Amino acid sequence: MSTADLGAAVVRAGRGLRWYLREWSGEARWDRYLEECEAHGHAPMSRRAYEKQRSDAAERSPISRCC
Repeated sequence: MSTADLGAAVVRAGRGLRWYLREWSGEARWDRYLEECEAHGHAPMSRRAYEKQRSDAAERSPISRCC
């Protein structure tokens, strides 16, 4: 394996890790929400209000989860 191949593998692994962490943390969901607001032409709510709404919806909708 050449140095270039190794470098490309490290970059690919880093991108995969970044994607996974953004999905896990909800950051990607926030970005999708902002894109949807822009596409429909309305102003997005604040990040705090968005997270509160998500949290409230999760509490109202009991499903099996660890926490």
